[in-house]
Parts: sequence; C-alpha cells; structure tokens
Amino acid sequence: MPRLFFGLEIPEAVKASLLQMKTQVAGARWQSRGQLHLTLAFLGQVEEPQVALACDLARGVTRAPFELNVQGLGCFGSPESPKILWAGVSPEDQLREFQQNLANRLTNNGFTLKNPSFKPHITISRFRPPTGSGASLLESHRNTSFGTMPVKDFVLFESTPGASGSVYTVLERFVLPPHTD
Repeated sequence: MPRLFFGLEIPEAVKASLLQMKTQVAGARWQSRGQLHLTLAFLGQVEEPQVALACDLARGVTRAPFELNVQGLGCFGSPESPKILWAGVSPEDQLREFQQNLANRLTNNGFTLKNPSFKPHITISRFRPPTGSGASLLESHRNTSFGTMPVKDFVLFESTPGASGSVYTVLERFVLPPHTD
C-alpha cells in the first residue's frame, strides 16, 4: 500500500535559502533539497483503489492561484530541545481555506487524515535525542525572509522510506484554475 500525502512543492530559490540554515545543532537531521515541501493533507497508507478516488476528489478543488511568503523559523517542541525545526508561511488565511477545502472533500468521502490540525510549515530539520538547543538559530532567523512561493498547483506525493530519510515522488499534479466563479 502506498503512503501518500497532498502537498505543495517548494521553488528552487526558496529551497536554496532554506538549506542555508544548516548549522551544527546536536541531533539535527537536515532535510535534503528533495525532501522540502509543505504538507496539506497526510493520508498515510492508502489501498490502491482509493488512490484514484483521492485524485478525483483533488481535481474538484477550485481555488484561484495565490502567493505565499516563506518567512521566519519556528519549532515543534521547546527551542532548547526541538523535535522539528520549520519555516513559516504567510499569509495563512488563503492557504488554510485551500487546505480546508481539500481536507473536507477527502474526509467527507471516507478518508481519515493523519494530520487533522493544520499548521502550515516547511520542515527543514528533524531532531533525534540527545538534541542541542535551537534557541539561538530560532532567535536570529525569527523574521528572515526565504522568498516567495506561487501556489499554482498542488501534488499527490508518495513517501517511500530511504537510507537518508523519506523519498517523495510526485504521483499526480493538480493545477489550480486561473479564475473561479
């Protein structure tokens, strides 16, 4: 059974800016260029017949394209012992509306999302104990701008375990219509 999620791809210029954050922090496992993304809806393991249904539902999402600013660092866990280091996005309102539309279509048709509470972010590092403090990195990049991200489409990713972390493969791309009536 494939392990799937819907997400946004990150522009190469933004990836380059995010990858400059790599510093020596104990326990940090920095994401590679190919691992950087923004998760919209994590489906987990999906039976093969359900993959087609998920794609059909995604095709029904109507939303005009919009733009996000990738800005600032945050973390899940405490700054002194983080679990995840992430970059934020703004404005969140259009993204939340878009994500909620997709999530509702999926959950109303039998899918259970593995990330029911949505916190828009781009994971840049995961931590394993013992972890060092990320407080100074967070403080020095609280308001750093990493670039803009046009949202013109979204994708269905398959996540496959790999030696250096998960490998994400695009299974299908869903283009947002230029205008919604």
